[in-house]
Amino acid sequence: MTRQQLIEQIQAKKSCLCIGLDTDITLIPHFLLDYPDPVLEFNKRIIDATSDLCVAYKPNSAFYESRGIAGWQSLIDTWRHIPSDCLSIIDAKRGDIGNTSTMYAKAFFDEKSSGMSFDAITVAPYMGSDSVNPFLAFDEKWVILLAHTSNEGGGDFQLLKTDDRYLFEAVIDKANTWTGSDRLMYVMGATRPESFALIRKHAPDHFLLVPGIGAQGGNLQDVCRNGLNKDCGLLINASRSIIYASKGEDFAVRAREEAMKMQKEIALELERYNSLHAS
Repeated sequence: MTRQQLIEQIQAKKSCLCIGLDTDITLIPHFLLDYPDPVLEFNKRIIDATSDLCVAYKPNSAFYESRGIAGWQSLIDTWRHIPSDCLSIIDAKRGDIGNTSTMYAKAFFDEKSSGMSFDAITVAPYMGSDSVNPFLAFDEKWVILLAHTSNEGGGDFQLLKTDDRYLFEAVIDKANTWTGSDRLMYVMGATRPESFALIRKHAPDHFLLVPGIGAQGGNLQDVCRNGLNKDCGLLINASRSIIYASKGEDFAVRAREEAMKMQKEIALELERYNSLHAS
């Protein structure tokens, strides 16, 4: 999916919602365990119930890798079920020396090699350009670089001062030299709303993947107030608050209800932003 196609989906759906498919087989409704692939059945029903309300889906690879061969097959089949009008993101947080990163990129981008071809992947920047460039070598694929994350320990290194800026600012400035905003996004945690204005100084046009809304306590209004740009520029991720809205047979219906609440809130924020910045 290109940047323009993503923007068009946001405008059409009045949504920048990304649903995280962090599917834990121990947490899904018990009746699904009777299906040949309970995780896939869960994911398919969530996707079918919400695809008109969101613009992206983000499976976290750890929840699938932990189940071995069966988990990998669930991930492949989940990717195949994601509609083409939704950005498919694999949350894998990879990053290693060049030849290893090339293999990671093939695992998630090369359908002939692995059976999967996600649109985007989360990447750790710590090892620098030669660990990131193999992902960018795949045409029309996105790299979503960890910048300022929502976890409790995120500030241990990200908020270290380097000269007159934080380390995460230095990461963004350097990464901006590797490719443009049509191939590169940044992860920015919703639990750190005070940093959105700062990140926009370094990445005014880039899309930001924003985890931490919902179960982690992030506030949508604060994120939108500080992070929206003329193209929206945000992918608001919610996982547990949507996919685990119910543990009963109505789980997909309840997931849709929660997704619709977020979509409506996002639509209001987009409308407010556009009204304030109308020419």
